[in-house]
Amino acid sequence: MKDAILVLNAGSSSVKFSVFVVQGKTLELQLRGQLEGLFTSPRFTAKDPKGKVVAEKSWGEGVKLGHEGALEHLERFLQGRANEMRLVGAGHRVVHGGINYAQPMRINQEILAELDQLVPLALLHQPHNLRPICVIMERIPDLP
Repeated sequence: MKDAILVLNAGSSSVKFSVFVVQGKTLELQLRGQLEGLFTSPRFTAKDPKGKVVAEKSWGEGVKLGHEGALEHLERFLQGRANEMRLVGAGHRVVHGGINYAQPMRINQEILAELDQLVPLALLHQPHNLRPICVIMERIPDLP
């Protein structure tokens, strides 16, 4: 089983993801995909590194999956692949870190609260970036 890192990029109606496995001192793309139409007609697609679809799901018109539901589905999907990889970390791009947060760092409740104070600087993006971080911190609190 290989160690894996989940990378997320959540927007207002989608969550894009990539999963990288640790190969010595490098990272190798294992999976990529997205959950889109989170509040209207959710669809999930996961692909291997060559672009071959390895999983798909559609919830139908009028379903409001939201970010929480999207991450729950992604978590179940990744758990189904647990014999191939073990999640050891997660990352998410945040649109605005202000003057204090301009580089990657491990998020805790204090930093999350400070990032939340920056929502007015990126009202259309920051809340959607922070929501998945909150969900992951709630569901998998020890995951860096």
